[in-house]
Amino acid sequence: MQQDLMVTKRDGRREAIDLEKIHRVIIWAAEGLENVSVSQVELRAHLQFYDGIKTSDIHETLIKSAADLISEDAPDYQYLAAHLAIFHLRKRAFGSFEPPHLYDHVVKLVEEKRYDPHLLTDYSREEFEALNAHLDHSRDMNFSYAAVKQLEGKYLVQNRVTNEVFESPQLLYMLVAACLFSGYPKETRLGYVKRFYDACSLFKLSLPTPIMAGVRTPTRQFSSCVLIETGDSLDSINATASAIVKYVSQRAGIGINAGRIRALGSPIRNGEAFHTGCIPFYKHFQTAVKSCSQGGVRGGAATLFYPLWHLEVESLLVLKNNRGVEENRVRHIDYGVQLNKLMYQRLIKGGNITLFSPHEVPGLYDAFFADQDEFERLYEKYEQDPSIRKKTLKAVELFGLLASERASTGRIYIQNVDHCNTHSPFDPKVAPVKQSNLCLEIALPTKPLNDVNDPEGEIALCTLSAFNLGALENLDELEELADLIVRALDSLLDYQDYPVPAARNATMARRTLGVGVTNFAYYLAKHGTRYSDGSANGLVHRTFEAIQYYLLKASNQLAKELGKCPKFNETTYAQGLLPIDTYKRDIDEFCNEPLHYFWETLREDIREFGLRNSTLTALMPCETSSQITNSTNGIEPPRGYVSVKSSKDGVMKQVVPEFLQLRDQYELLWSIPNNEGYLQLVAIMQKFVDQSISANTNYDPSKFPGDKVPMKQLLKDLLTAYKYGVKTLYYHNTRDGAKAQHDDMGCESGACKL
Repeated sequence: MQQDLMVTKRDGRREAIDLEKIHRVIIWAAEGLENVSVSQVELRAHLQFYDGIKTSDIHETLIKSAADLISEDAPDYQYLAAHLAIFHLRKRAFGSFEPPHLYDHVVKLVEEKRYDPHLLTDYSREEFEALNAHLDHSRDMNFSYAAVKQLEGKYLVQNRVTNEVFESPQLLYMLVAACLFSGYPKETRLGYVKRFYDACSLFKLSLPTPIMAGVRTPTRQFSSCVLIETGDSLDSINATASAIVKYVSQRAGIGINAGRIRALGSPIRNGEAFHTGCIPFYKHFQTAVKSCSQGGVRGGAATLFYPLWHLEVESLLVLKNNRGVEENRVRHIDYGVQLNKLMYQRLIKGGNITLFSPHEVPGLYDAFFADQDEFERLYEKYEQDPSIRKKTLKAVELFGLLASERASTGRIYIQNVDHCNTHSPFDPKVAPVKQSNLCLEIALPTKPLNDVNDPEGEIALCTLSAFNLGALENLDELEELADLIVRALDSLLDYQDYPVPAARNATMARRTLGVGVTNFAYYLAKHGTRYSDGSANGLVHRTFEAIQYYLLKASNQLAKELGKCPKFNETTYAQGLLPIDTYKRDIDEFCNEPLHYFWETLREDIREFGLRNSTLTALMPCETSSQITNSTNGIEPPRGYVSVKSSKDGVMKQVVPEFLQLRDQYELLWSIPNNEGYLQLVAIMQKFVDQSISANTNYDPSKFPGDKVPMKQLLKDLLTAYKYGVKTLYYHNTRDGAKAQHDDMGCESGACKL
């Protein structure tokens, strides 16, 4: 019967369906794959054909048919579906399977104002010929189905209104490389472009969404994370909201430090009025964050930070809580609660925590970040001062409220501000770290804006990327990869635009980068080690030592060529300190791995020539980019061998790398007995990582009496993380699924993840 069906071609002509042609395409897509059946795909697809079906709809039916067959038993269907999807994608973009010549393609898209015209003024036709010859379009066949869907949904240049796509993945990679190295001398730049293209298209390096989606287009803002601090004045608060709108509209995820805002009831203008407190201003920031969708790529999102000792903290801790009314809740941003040693000591000793309004205790807020001894001295002094407004709570009750809200929402995050400043690349006396970002891996200095053009304000930007650990054959490969990524990201800082002067000034002065990792779970499985039992501790120490060493070496080399960053003198590196000097020594109790690299030589080189970049590492979630490189997400253990991700493009299944060979080596999230082994690994990473780490805590209530995680366990994990020197904690995941799953909000919608 199906022989009588007619199809509608792209040009509107109708002709009889050609099942043989369809058969040949599926055979082509299945070539070299194991445990896949062409007839199975055909059978599922044929059932959905109808008379007059468009040829493009036939393609999509075949793709869906193959994608539905992805399973643990037959993981290669993810590649069969991907091959069909690439075939369909190229037909949509170019009208044929063969991509156009690179030069012709660029000319066309520059004319259509989809590509930045500098591509044609910076590069000659001969250079485009050389790059075109280096392009390897067959690498499109290395993507999994989830990757192709992410490329279509987020990264490829397209018209999101008409659903037209204008490029294929290899063109994307090559043009990103060409843009990033366009400022290099003509004698050397093609070599860098080709090597960077290879590193990205062979999945050795993973690039973040703002770079993948934006570099080569006329919109030049590619920093993933933006940290904005507000002061306590109306001018500063309004300048902060304005900066938030500008950056949310340009694909960035926002961290807001609002810890200085005075508490409810504070006198204004010498008692002429009293202050409305934090909540109305938090609502103001929430409105700013939600005012723009990020170029259709994702919606705006932010995390707002405040100290645990803020006078309004009891109201602030419940802002995401589902109970309560709209007036006393601000549910559509996330929160980071700031702690330090004194707060934890009060908890351990069964003491009290005293709450203050920051503006009524001079010097206390600044000392909270810059000087822990001075903070303790002032805090105790103000506790004894009867003239200062305050409230006293039992530490265990306040921490209990914090842990309870973190558990019930999953999204009250933790920042240990003393670790962020004592084990930091910045000198806290002159450049304290006062906040993190949306995904809690950025730790950079900020200064409040007094107005939106304030030259004294400092908005911190961080530009991200990641090494794909699973693609490494050995740690020596990191040397060249580190050189490539530091050069590329450092170039990006000069290449991009800055909507707010305070962001440009800070970026040019500090030149901060954040290189992380992805595919960590596969890396552990490949080496026969596990999260939970300490077997990976030595491997992780060696790996992250190599990462930080080679990145520092690359930045030092760049400083020799181009000069150190202007505010290098505000780093601890300028004082001759390295991460290996300031880490928490408690780590030595569970990891006795020696250092393997020439740190003393590097120390002298940094002393002499400085660093081009104040920071080099940050471990971010890689929810989206891990799908592009077919990796496990960031440093996280997978929840299952096959992960099912829902997005606006439908449901996508992704199988962990080398599943059939390594099935017994993977340790799945909910089979890990507790957080101890994971926190040890995070602590070992943090020994070397100069910014912070997006680290989660995970709880399976069924492992506890009465299917309830005891408060004692939640507080113990907070104390353990602090003891091990962990700077920040991100999601609190609960297995029942009703609370805090990774759900395409938070970072995913905010751009600071890869």
